[in-house]
Amino acid sequence: MTQQSRWWQRLVKRIGATDGGAWLFSHTIHRIDTPILRLTQGRYSLTELLSGLPVVTLTAIGAKSGQPRAVPLVALPNGNGMVLIASSFGRSRHPAWYYNLRANPQAMLTFDGQTRLYIAREAEGAEREKYWQLAIERYIGFAGYQERAGHRRIPVMLLTPV
Repeated sequence: MTQQSRWWQRLVKRIGATDGGAWLFSHTIHRIDTPILRLTQGRYSLTELLSGLPVVTLTAIGAKSGQPRAVPLVALPNGNGMVLIASSFGRSRHPAWYYNLRANPQAMLTFDGQTRLYIAREAEGAEREKYWQLAIERYIGFAGYQERAGHRRIPVMLLTPV
């Protein structure tokens, strides 16, 4: 289900797609979203309000530490599953949560006040391209992130409820 973006959401998406906007959001927004998501039990986030993009809290087991690691992420609902784009705002390295899911694919997602157990897998080939194109349609910033990432191909993770 896609809703019409409001004017400020379109503006925030355009800002986030720029180098400066990506830098600003990558250094600030998670610090604001984490406590808001915790206080509202995953129902609200500043990112979702400002951009119209759905935000989940992913809790995965750390690949090195073995400890639970929670991080707010933009997600794309896909039927009863979710699609996560490991863009890391176009940085040259994959985000830590990507490595955590690769090492331990079972994870919890909190979205819209519901917490569920999911199994993650990386999309490849035509399936990856399908979800990558859907992601770009929803947020053009992903295309800019791919350009900034250079040689790094941004992974697309599919999460299916257990």
